[in-house]
Amino acid sequence: NFSVRKVFLIGFVVLVVALFVFFASGQLKSSPILNVNSSCPNPLVIETPVDLSKVTAILYPGQVRGEDYKRHGGFRFDNAGGNEIEVKAPFDAVINGASRYIEIGEVQYLVDFETECGIKYRFDHLLVLSPKLAAALANLPAPKPDDSRTSQIPGNISVKKGEVIATSIGFKNNVFVDFGVYESKTIFESPTSNPVCWFDLLNSVDMEKVRSMPSADGQSGTKSDVCK
Repeated sequence: NFSVRKVFLIGFVVLVVALFVFFASGQLKSSPILNVNSSCPNPLVIETPVDLSKVTAILYPGQVRGEDYKRHGGFRFDNAGGNEIEVKAPFDAVINGASRYIEIGEVQYLVDFETECGIKYRFDHLLVLSPKLAAALANLPAPKPDDSRTSQIPGNISVKKGEVIATSIGFKNNVFVDFGVYESKTIFESPTSNPVCWFDLLNSVDMEKVRSMPSADGQSGTKSDVCK
């Protein structure tokens, strides 16, 4: 019957739209980071991935830098005597993607991690990996200039909270690392969908330190869509 099919179709469309609005408005979150997956700790407190005593400025996630909108944040180390800065895993996770590419003449690593409860995080501009990660990423495609497309990493390589994943970062005379945290809502998403303010996931002391530091971006400063 045509009318029955029409009513069914209209009802289906209304349901899809309602679900989209429901998810987009964040109604399923039980905290600023967590979705309905109850296996995540709540509240979630992550390990600060770098030594904040060496950090000189912070990049805010969710802001325009240059001509692009950046979902990730990061840390700058303008007083560092070299690139030797340790980066640690903020949360137990598995490597689910990575790339090795060339930027301004130097090889850089980008690594995506995913936790058991769906929280994702990404580091970019890793220069020297830990032996464990170097072995895990040894078979990545040969680096090409400005081609940071990721490849899947087989083997379910896991890292533990606080584990060193890199020992050097950034470029010569430009020492920094990008860091972003993202919430999974559906399986049909890029690794950097739904950025969150990772400042608020740090322990209270480090959160205050990060928020008191100057912004590393002269264009947007502390303006951010996700860090209020």
